[in-house]
Formats: sequence, structure tokens, C-alpha cells
Amino acid sequence: MLDPHRAPIDELVLTVLSQNTNDRNRDVAYARLRERFPGGWPQVRDAAVEEIEEAIRPGGLSNIKAGRIGEILQALGDDDLCWLDRVPLPEARDFLTSLPGVGRKTAACVLLFSFGRPDVPVDTHVFRVGGRLGLFRPGASFDEAHDELTRLAGGDPDDAYELHVALIRHGRRTCIARAPRCDECPLQRMCPYARSAKTGGR
Repeated sequence: MLDPHRAPIDELVLTVLSQNTNDRNRDVAYARLRERFPGGWPQVRDAAVEEIEEAIRPGGLSNIKAGRIGEILQALGDDDLCWLDRVPLPEARDFLTSLPGVGRKTAACVLLFSFGRPDVPVDTHVFRVGGRLGLFRPGASFDEAHDELTRLAGGDPDDAYELHVALIRHGRRTCIARAPRCDECPLQRMCPYARSAKTGGR
């Protein structure tokens, strides 16, 4: 069951830190950032990018992420983003993706996890598994995958959350990028990718 935490800037920064790293490194970087700047996001916003970079170094790509976090917070100013739950979902999504370096996945994480809005975040696991299962057309873009999976969630935040989490879990445990474990997959009978592999199409 989804339990929205209503802290959108926290989620925004956390999602930036999650890029190209694992959950543990992301969490260490986030904790160090909060410890280094006890004054909160306004203090981070006004800090030198080198200070941000030093704080988040354990998360990897700190030079890129520090600049991105600083640019986002500068663009937001004193906006706490709490209004995003009161406007139509496309308007909220468009605002978030207008921020520096914020794409559909990051926007969807903020909308789903902070506000319980039914937008399905699509990371590499979700995109790979969803594509193999035929949940969106072959060759679809990430934006198209977001649209289709969000449509499949049917406007239900809990379904959006469960779909996101289930696809990630399946992508990490069974439907891995290289040599997916199709023989032990409970979804193989309904999976176009597994059927194709059995007939030598892969």
C-alpha cells in the first residue's frame, strides 16, 4: 500500500542522487547532504556547488549531480512544490519536467511517492521488463512507456505503485538485462520475449 510522504523536494533530490548508483550509495549521499546542510534546502540552494559535491560524493557522479541539484533548487526558489497535488496531473508533470535536468522518471517519482498521484516511474528495469512483457509497443520511447504504464494503472495510485515496484523487483531478480532467467519465470507463458527465446527468436 502506498503511503505518500508529502515531501516533494526531498523526493526530487533523492531521485537525482539515485541516478546511476545503487540504493545504498544514494541513501549515504542523501544523509551526508542533510547533515552537511542542517539549514535545509535553502542552505543547499545558496551553497557553492563544490560544497554540495563534497557532501554527495559517495553517490557517484557527484560533479554532475551537485550542479543539477543546485540548478533545480535555484529554479525553485522558495517554492516548496506542495501545490502539485492540487493541479491536474499533466500540469504538475509539465512543471516538474521544466526544471533543469528533470525528466519523466524523476517527475513521476515525486508525483507518486510524495503525493500518491498515479504516475508510474519508468527506470531501466521497468522499461526492460515492460518491453519484454509487451506492456508497450516494441521500440517505444521512455516517454511512451511512461504514458502506457500510467494508463494501465487506471488512475489508481496503489496500482501505479504496485506496477512500478513489481516490475523493478522482477527486473532485479529474474528478468535481468543479460541472460534473463526465463525458465524460472512465473510469467513466461504470457511473455512474448520468453516465447520468442524458446522458438529460437532470441
